[in-house]
Amino acid sequence: MSRVLLIEDDRAVREGVTLTLRRRGHDVEAAPTGEAGLAALETFRPDLVLLDLMLPDKSGFEVCRRIRATQQIPIIMLTARGDDIDVVLGLEA
Repeated sequence: MSRVLLIEDDRAVREGVTLTLRRRGHDVEAAPTGEAGLAALETFRPDLVLLDLMLPDKSGFEVCRRIRATQQIPIIMLTARGDDIDVVLGLEA
């Protein structure tokens, strides 16, 4: 069973993704803010991070950079943003 950390501020999305992943047998920890997600990262030790880019307290890009500074964990970015610059920033993070 894989451990997934979901960092998503939209409650409906957070609950829907969490429910779907748990039904598929994954262990899921969900956090509504970047800071809560970074704190959960230390205690939960996930195999994968699902990261929203538009968080209320800090950008998902910043959260991604902070994760990358200390860990080599796969990160999938969830976003409604589709501009080319957002794709470039995501790859650079």
